[in-house]
Amino acid sequence: MTRVLVVTSSPLLRAGLESVVEVPGAAQTLEEAGPLAAGLDPDLIVIDWDQDQAVELIDFASESPPVLVLASDPQPPWMTEALRAGVRGILPRDVSIAEVAAGIQAAAAGLVVLHPQSVEGAAMRPAPSRQTESLSPREIEVLRLMAEGMSNKTIAWRLSISEHTVKFHVNSIFSKLGVGTRTEAVMIGVRQGLILL
Repeated sequence: MTRVLVVTSSPLLRAGLESVVEVPGAAQTLEEAGPLAAGLDPDLIVIDWDQDQAVELIDFASESPPVLVLASDPQPPWMTEALRAGVRGILPRDVSIAEVAAGIQAAAAGLVVLHPQSVEGAAMRPAPSRQTESLSPREIEVLRLMAEGMSNKTIAWRLSISEHTVKFHVNSIFSKLGVGTRTEAVMIGVRQGLILL
């Protein structure tokens, strides 16, 4: 039987999942789920997510066992980034427990699980527009190294430039993309085709 860690504040959802899969543990937040997942080694993590922003979720998914998200929107704006980060499936929160159970089995088997509404919407979604202020070739190079998780010091060494120059490029990237964190910069870089995963 598939072992599932559940991340939800809903006792009803947890009880429903416990009726169809083995739930060795549950958490109410992603902060609680991280250490719990390390100790329990689940096959899959089911996350009940009701927020518009998903930076925290995407960061979590990139470093955790496979994730299946139950979202209030069947086609959340962050769906593409989440799937690239390692989320195995996104289902609407209002699907039946039988559908969730089927999604869990498919995601645990390595398949990507999407609701039909999500697939139809994704196929009709227009290509992302390009940024108004373009990055220089050096800034794109720095952004790509940031996407690999490199620190400013490592980027400086890799490009044979000073760490101060790297900081200058990072600040310029943040300004041009209108972001405040490296994660947001990388997500926009992926969305705009500057970073290939």
